[in-house]
Amino acid sequence: MANASPPNASPPNGPGDDEVRSAGRFSTWLAEIQESLRGEHDSDVPCAGCTACCRSSQFVHIEPDERDTLAHIPAALLFPAPKLPMGHVLMGYDDKGHCPMLVDDKCTIYEHRPRTCRTYDCRIFPATGVELDEGEYVDIARRTRTWRFDFDDDTDRAEYDAVRAAAQFVRDRMDDHPDGPAPTNPIRHAVLAIEMHTRFLPSDSD
Repeated sequence: MANASPPNASPPNGPGDDEVRSAGRFSTWLAEIQESLRGEHDSDVPCAGCTACCRSSQFVHIEPDERDTLAHIPAALLFPAPKLPMGHVLMGYDDKGHCPMLVDDKCTIYEHRPRTCRTYDCRIFPATGVELDEGEYVDIARRTRTWRFDFDDDTDRAEYDAVRAAAQFVRDRMDDHPDGPAPTNPIRHAVLAIEMHTRFLPSDSD
């Protein structure tokens, strides 16, 4: 499998990022993030106070049915989401690249935060091998290097290999695929790999 580190490999940490964090058992995490992406529940990420995703110049997509969220965000901070139906909006970031709802390093609308935030899980990057631009996503990139998954049996390793293979397919061949082109956003790239990884699982005859 191209560009995929062994499951028990330890990627190099960035400056000051020497704390290893448990990402949980791989197959358990994979099942949970799939459920989250389907809207069955929020992601349960052991953030431990980390707000890297809130400080990385990210546009937050908010859908029309998120009325409670929209009621807690000033309209001036929202603008129509390009190429999406009317009612879909994006919330931008301030001149520091921070979410405007982040004050004193805390989310001021946590109980009313957008669905995008509720389902976000930075462990998706070490799981898929999708790399982040250190300039644009420096805080998230540093955080993701500290995660370590547990691989208890062959199921964990097979699913890990399938997720990595799916991410490689999206990177190298998605432009020529009927479902293409390949997404340029690393988050969408990683999510797509999760969604299509079952195509790369070994068959019973293998």
